[in-house]
Parts: sequence; C-alpha cells; structure tokens
Amino acid sequence: MFVVIMVCARVLQLLALACLGSALPARVEADYYLMVVPQSPVLEMGTNFTATCVIINTSEVTADDLYWTLAGTTVPKEQYTKINGSALNVTVPITSEKTEWLMCKCKKKNTLFFIHNEGKLIHGIDLKKGYVPEKPENLSCVAVQQKQYISTNFSCEWQTVGRQTATVPTSYILYTAVLPGSGQPYKEPTQKNNTQVKLGDTFPHYMTLEVWVEAHNKLGKIESEHLKEDSGWFVKTDPPSDVKVFSENSFPTSLLINWTHLIPTIRLKLTYRIRYRQNGTQNWTDVPLGDTASNIKSFRLQDLQPYQEYEIQVSCKNSREGHGYWSDWSTIVTKRTPEARPTSKPDLWRVIAEGDRKNERRVKFICKDPVLANGRIVSFDVKIQDPKDKVRNGSLEWKNIPRSSQGKITDLKQIDLADQKSVRVYINATNSVGKSDEASLFILAKARESELAPVEELKVFPHRGQLWLEWKPPNSTKLVSEYVVEWWVEGAQIDWQKEKRNTTRTAIKGHLDKFVCYNVSVYPIYNGWIGKPARKEAYLEQGAPLEAPIVRLHKAGRNQATLNWTEISRGSRRGFITNYTIFYTSGTEVHNITVPANTASYTLTSLSGNTKYDTWIKASTIGGSKISFNHSFTTLRYAQGEMELIVVGVSLGFLFIVVMTMLLCVYKKDVLKENFWPQIPDPGESTIGNWSPDYPLKAETPRENGLLGISVLDVDVCDGKCVFEEDKASLSLKKGKYLSEEHSSGIGGSSCMSSPRQSVSDSDEGGDMADTTASTVQYSSVVPAAPSGYKGQTPNSQPQQALFSRSESTQPLLDCEENPDVLQQEGSRQSQRSPPRPPRCTDGADPAGIAEQQELLEPLDFCPLGEDSEQATPVDGQAADWLPAPPPLSSYMPQLGGYRPQ
Repeated sequence: MFVVIMVCARVLQLLALACLGSALPARVEADYYLMVVPQSPVLEMGTNFTATCVIINTSEVTADDLYWTLAGTTVPKEQYTKINGSALNVTVPITSEKTEWLMCKCKKKNTLFFIHNEGKLIHGIDLKKGYVPEKPENLSCVAVQQKQYISTNFSCEWQTVGRQTATVPTSYILYTAVLPGSGQPYKEPTQKNNTQVKLGDTFPHYMTLEVWVEAHNKLGKIESEHLKEDSGWFVKTDPPSDVKVFSENSFPTSLLINWTHLIPTIRLKLTYRIRYRQNGTQNWTDVPLGDTASNIKSFRLQDLQPYQEYEIQVSCKNSREGHGYWSDWSTIVTKRTPEARPTSKPDLWRVIAEGDRKNERRVKFICKDPVLANGRIVSFDVKIQDPKDKVRNGSLEWKNIPRSSQGKITDLKQIDLADQKSVRVYINATNSVGKSDEASLFILAKARESELAPVEELKVFPHRGQLWLEWKPPNSTKLVSEYVVEWWVEGAQIDWQKEKRNTTRTAIKGHLDKFVCYNVSVYPIYNGWIGKPARKEAYLEQGAPLEAPIVRLHKAGRNQATLNWTEISRGSRRGFITNYTIFYTSGTEVHNITVPANTASYTLTSLSGNTKYDTWIKASTIGGSKISFNHSFTTLRYAQGEMELIVVGVSLGFLFIVVMTMLLCVYKKDVLKENFWPQIPDPGESTIGNWSPDYPLKAETPRENGLLGISVLDVDVCDGKCVFEEDKASLSLKKGKYLSEEHSSGIGGSSCMSSPRQSVSDSDEGGDMADTTASTVQYSSVVPAAPSGYKGQTPNSQPQQALFSRSESTQPLLDCEENPDVLQQEGSRQSQRSPPRPPRCTDGADPAGIAEQQELLEPLDFCPLGEDSEQATPVDGQAADWLPAPPPLSSYMPQLGGYRPQ
C-alpha cells in the first residue's frame, strides 16, 4: 500500500512538472536553464516547505550538478530528493519570520557552456511567511448621544488574538446587520482593532442589531462570535446636565440635588446613580440604585455631617434592565451643609515643663476643635479645679478664651503647679449654634505619675509614606479608656491624636516632613488620668546628612593619635547615624576604620613616627553618607615620656660618672696629688747660698740604701788602653752630685737628661724665687775630688780638683733628685732593663771593678760638660777630648741671696 502511494505521488509530481513546463512562457525558457516551483509562495510559520528545481532547455546540466541555498547558506544534502535527471526537490523548515531567498544553483564546471551561461544557471524564490489568523475576542459596540438623539455612527472595538508578520498582515472587516430585515449587513474594513459603521439615517430604536468581525490574510480567514442584542443595549447617553445642589438651614444633615436630561422619554427612558464625598477625602459614597431607579430629576441626600463641604456627581443610562452603558459622571458640584451644635467634645491636652522655682511645674493647656464641630468654633470655656478643694468645688467660674486664628491648636491657659498638687481641667467648645459637651483632663501629682503603667513594646516605623506605631496594652489592673499619640519636633508646635481603647496599631494622621526627626510618645489614659508615656524617635524618611562632622586632633603621640569629632546637629542629620568611618593616609594607601554611632573619639594606632597623616571622617545613615573635610596632623618624633627618659638616663649617667670621679679622687688623692701637684722644694730653704767649694760641707748621715757615700775617682783603667772620658766625667759628676745634693740651690742638681720640673726664677731678690716659674734657674752640682784610688787603683799624679758644674735649665727637678733614697732602687731596675755598657778599652780587657762601677752608675743621668770647660786628665799621656774640663766655678755659681763664690 505504501509503495502504491509513493508511486502515485511521484506520478502526480511528474504531471505537475509537465504542466508547469508547458505553461512556462517562451521568454522564461529562453532566459533560464533552471526554474524553481512553486513561484512566490506564502508560508505558515512552523511548517515544512518543499520546492522543486527543474532543468529546462539544456542537456548539459543534470540534477546531480544542482544544489540549494537558503538565505546564503547551503542546504544540507540530506534535505534533497532527486526526482529524475532534470529535477531536484528540497524540503526546509519555516522557523524565522524574516523574508528569505531559496536559491537553486549549478555547480561550477570548466566547460565552455558553463562559462557562457553561468548567469542562467541560477534561480530562486522569495519565501514570505506569516500566521493563520485567529478569532477576535471581546467585541463591544456603542452608540453615543448626539444632542437630543442617538448617533447613527456605530463604533465597535475588539481584541486581536494571535501574531502577524509584516509580509503577511491580518485585516479585519466589521459587519453590522439590523434585524429583522433582508438587506445586506453594513460592513467596514480596517487594519486596526476598532472602527465605525454608519447605520443609515436614524438610529434603529427598539430593533435588534447583530454584530461580528472577520479576520483574514493570505493564509485564511475567521469570524468572531456574533453579538446580537437590542439596539438600546448599545446606547451610551451623555451625563445629566445643569446639576444643582441646595442646602437648608432647617436640615443641617441633608442636601437637595436637581438636574435635567435632554433625550425625550419617548425615545429612551433613563435611570440615575448619585455619589458624594466630603471635600478633601478620596472615597466616594454611592446612593443605592433602588432609590434612583425611576425617571426622576431630583434627589435629597440625607445623614450628612453638619457644616461639611460635599462633592456630588450624577450619572444615567437606559432604564431597561441590563441595557446600555452608564454615562460619564457629571461635573463635580460642591456644597456645604448648614451648621449645628457640636456633637463631640473638644480635644484637650497639656504640655508640662520645668518651672522657674524648685518643686514646681509649668503646665500649659492646649486643645483642638471637636471632631464633630458641626460649625465654626468661635471660643472655648475653661475651668480649672483642685480636687481637694471641697469648699469651692462647683463654684468656680468658667473663663471664655477665643479660638486661635493662627492654626488648629489653641493655647488655653498656663499655670505653675507644685509637684505635689493635682488639678482637673474642664473645657467645652462654642459655635454659632450652641455649646459642645465638656471634656476633662486630670494632672496628677508628680509622684503619682509613675503609678500609672505605660504601654509596652512601642515600635515606630515608616510604611508607605506614613509613620506607623505599634504597642501592647499596659500591664495594669486599671482600665484604659483611650490612648493619646503625641509627636513633636524640636523648636516646633506639638501635635497629637487620640485613639480608641482597643487600638494597638495606628498611623500618624498629621502632616509629617521627610528627613525630620520626630519624638513620638504614646500615653495611656485611665478615665482622664494620664499614665506614664513610652517614647521613641523616628523619621518618616531618611537621607544623607546635610553636613559632616568636624574632625580634630586631640592628642598626638609617636605611634598613635587620638581624634575627636563634633556631633552633627539634629536638624542636619536627616536620619539616624548608623556608624562613622574614619579614613587616614600618609601616602597612596588609604586605611579606614568603622566605629559605632555613639562614638565621638577614636585613637589611631600603629602609626609611623614623625609622619604627616591626612584624615577625614564619613557619617552614614541608611539613606546615604556625608564626608568631612581633610584634617592633617604629624606624629611626634619621640613617644610621650621617651625624651624625658633619655634626659633622665643621660643625667643619671653623668651623675654616676661625677660621683665615681669624686670617689676616685677621694680614694686616690695621694696618687693624684703626686702626679698633678708634685711637691716643689722651696728655694728659700736651700743651703746653696752658704756653700763654697773651699769649705767642705758637713758630712750627712748616709741614708739607708743611699748612694751618697760613693766616691768616684778618675783612674787609669788599663795601661795602653783607652778609657771613655765620658764615663770618667760621669763618675766625677755623679759623685759630686750626690755629695753636694743638700748643698745645692734647693731646686736640685739636674742633668740635661732629667725629666722636666717646675723652674724657679733666678732673680736678685731671693724672696721672689719661689713665686716665679718663667725665668731661668741656675742648677749646680759639686763634684769633689776623690781622696784616694778606688780598689787599689793608683790615682793620677795630677791632683784632682773639685768640679763645680753649672747649667741653666728650665727643667723641673727629677724624682731622684728630690728623693735620693730611692735612687739605688731605680738604678737597680734600670740595670735590669738595660744591658751594661761595655768598657771602652783598646785591648778588650775588663779592668777590675769597671764593669761593676758601670753597672752601678749606668742608670744615673748625666751629660758632658760644655766645650769651653777645662780638659780632663789625659789617659796614657793623651788628652781626653770627649770629657771637657769644668769651667771656673765662678761662672756657674747661682746668684742667690747676693752670694757670690770667692
């Protein structure tokens, strides 16, 4: 069966191609070698489309040489179907609403036929796509009033369903038939979803109208549901005209409404509806339709509030049930009802502040007009009573206070009330008709206010442009009669509202401003006695602060700094401060620290010493933030107390050194005195002035271990050998030195190799010798002649004379000269340090005793005499030129005390 169907389909396709080939015009056959069928199709979105490419007028090309492209993209071969050698099918899905070209092309060949006919070996079709139209819905029509008649322009609109494309748009035709009748229906084509059709010369009253819409395009057509109703069902009249409202003083709770209508009742009977509302409110109140169903021209509104302004509107439609449309509302008419006696009490409240004197309160009584004032309040009558005053109870006079013209709150009276006293206030309101009932309020003694419990868990929050409050009733055995919600802004007038006893959630009804902090309180009222309030602060809406805190450096250290900042004023906060963020930087890296809102000071730590920092602060609310100006500060080079510690340490160190130096001086004073202040002999006590070479001195008792007993002789060391004349002179000088020590000038006999000592001036006046140190001092030394040979040696035949050596020197005395008793010890040490000088003998022999003498005398300092001195005794007949003879004694004698040697 399937094979039979396929064969039949192929046969039908071939027949179609044959018919197509016979139907093609001769021009097309001559111009092209390829042809795509069908031509210019309109396709439905979401379907598959099959096209056929036919080869005509040539046998140079076969179906195997053909391929398809869709919108420039080659169609896969899997979608091809080869019919025969000259026809090739392709099937493509329709998914895009855009118009696309389906092309049949021949593969390129390197033949002469292809080169000459390449432009004829291509053909294509434009695929137009669209949607099948769907049934229109919600058809509605209306015939409006035109002056005193109903217009014959019949307007209808409907809702289109489905989609359409630009290449395959959907069109509509509105049909309207008048029944009964045999004529053709009225129709009006359109591309939109609404149109008008003219129904003859007059509107067909009391006849039936049938209305429908047809939607159609190239893919098909469809009709909407037929709407078949009485012609009056489609009528919409104009609102009543000349609406008027009247008030009557004898009926303060009612208003009378009158109006007119222009359509004669013979054509159309109407019914009305009325609505009204108080001026300034949003909700309308409708009059029941049963009260206005008849064909009337006036109506009286009742149960209205006296002395209230009302807005009133009227509408009408066909009186037949279920027929017609309501007309638009008439223009709003405003009217005020007449005055009546106030039917509610004045809204009495108080404001309490600290008095001028101790234990005293300042109480100010304020009030608002009664909610149901029923007129314009002109004054209030006030009476203040002490509950303990039994004598005057009921006899107090009322005081009349005019109503304030500045606002809705009137200041009644202000009194100074002692903390231990209680009062009760009575008030009523008066308008042009009469007086209201009395309202009263108790002011308790201050000590008793805490006995009346406040509300619990008060919450204040913004919601949808209003400030809402929630609370729980007080935990008290006393019954709450009502609540008072109070709110005020610093520096502004207080305001309040009263709520019923069962209220636990309400919104503030007064005008509130954004970005303003309100102090909200809720007072429970116990039958006129005011309980303890619960208070909260709240914003209707929060924003960024208008100003930022001013940050200042409070205290700087080396590694830390304390910052203070000012509090933003309440009027500039525009919200609750949630936190402060401190920023500081000393270069490119910025550090920040967030601190709570209740903080006004913070200490920055881990800073670098002697570094400049820039800091600023940001104050944030939930509505935004504000950043302050920069403030710069520089940390200290040293931490607090560090400089003092250094100074104290240095001072203590210096003090320690001074103390140790002083202790050293105390314990080592002898050493210091010996080194820095040596003992200088007094020249005035010297015996040199009584000394003479011709008169030998009295022999002194030799000191222990001294060298004064040593006699030095000039001897021949050895025969034919040379003896150091320098040593001989040394021996003579040393001997004379120690023999004449106490007969010197008192300054000491010093040699030129001695260590320096303080000099004593050589002046003519002996008394100045001890005081002057700048002049030259004459030193002298007497070397007496040896009486005999030394150790068996034969002295020179020439008699030896005492040598008197003299030299001028500024050198101070040697220790050995001042203390001869230690000379031997020093000589011993020097002999140990230095090797003994070898004797100067020509033959290298060591005469007896010479080495021992040199060993003993080697440490002693001496110097050769001057060149002008007499020569010493020659050795072996030769002159000893190395040791000059001493000069005459007179040339070396010191000029002391006027003494001169003979």
